[in-house]
Amino acid sequence: MEIKTQVAIVGAGPSGLLLGHLLCAAGIGCIVVERQSPDHVLGRIRAGVLETVTTDLMRELGIDQRLNAEGMVEGGFNLATHDDVIRIDIEALTGRHVIVYGQTEITRDLMEAAPDRGLAVIYEAANVALHGIESRHPWVTYEKGGKVERIDAGFIVGCDGFHGAARRAIPAGAAREFERIYPFGWLGILADVPPCHPELIYANGDRGFALASMRSPTRSRYYIQVPLTDTLDDWPEERLWDELEMRFNPLSEHGVTRGPALEMSIAPLRSYVFETMRHGRLFLAGDAAHIVPPTGAKGLNLAASDVAYLSEALIGYFRTGDEVALDNYTPRALARIWKAERFSWFLTKLMHRFPEDGAFEHRMQTAELEYVASSRAMQTAIAENYVGLPL
Repeated sequence: MEIKTQVAIVGAGPSGLLLGHLLCAAGIGCIVVERQSPDHVLGRIRAGVLETVTTDLMRELGIDQRLNAEGMVEGGFNLATHDDVIRIDIEALTGRHVIVYGQTEITRDLMEAAPDRGLAVIYEAANVALHGIESRHPWVTYEKGGKVERIDAGFIVGCDGFHGAARRAIPAGAAREFERIYPFGWLGILADVPPCHPELIYANGDRGFALASMRSPTRSRYYIQVPLTDTLDDWPEERLWDELEMRFNPLSEHGVTRGPALEMSIAPLRSYVFETMRHGRLFLAGDAAHIVPPTGAKGLNLAASDVAYLSEALIGYFRTGDEVALDNYTPRALARIWKAERFSWFLTKLMHRFPEDGAFEHRMQTAELEYVASSRAMQTAIAENYVGLPL
């Protein structure tokens, strides 16, 4: 069966769904294709700190009821070393704030709103492939129910993540790749226990990096830095809770509360940028084009800024036929991406213990954190980046 639409979107994570909703609201036909099931998509436990760019898009769509009711407004966060805690008062320094609301919840809100708003999403679409992206009439094929299906479109947008099909459809000679693989991972635990502190704590101690964060007043998310050779078998829950108590009880307001894990995982860290974000009639957005280490809480928010730029360009094209904004999408998006990459790299380098570093590098981290503690200008620069640079 062949289906025709104006925009075919590959990937039903938050970036694909957000783009689909924005195009649908503007009267532009689009179909989202996702290789996984809805439950699998919702099972991806990811970020939870939202910049204004993300919350503004949800509010523009009117899909913000739960966000407004359950999102936690955060006016600051903390950098810690040993027993010293430096509060970055982002509200006082920038006049803005972030909202803590899990990526899973954003995705759920967008999924549940799709049927009533006419956004077609095809889940469990196997063997998704992109064709004719250098022509004026590209198409997507996939398999479902034992049949090969085809979607003909004016444009294709790849929102299918780092391992998806969209980026691989671009010829190797048409782009440049930039990558930094970090020599450690993050071991995370999610549990229904109250947070140990009212705001996030990023800690750099003798045992490495640790993060105390939250998803709600009753759900906490913790991470610690671990070697890439570690596995979950090396970290039974009791050992991890012991480690977290050791790190955060001296720093936090309430101390760590233990509870059964809802999820545990080890995630490797990388910085990655794929230049370009357009080839012919194919555009890339979100993790399909770039990855940031989670230290700066930029992944989902960068995807949202991609979507903001791209939806504006596509809507303009279908209304007026003007391709200038489409041509400008890549340089416009990459300018913001590289700034976010810089901040995420800076914060990762500042707060982690790198295996190759020695006493000199550790002294440099200490000196840098002491400077942050004493300099309003430095705190302002960190706050401006953390809360999100303007579009």
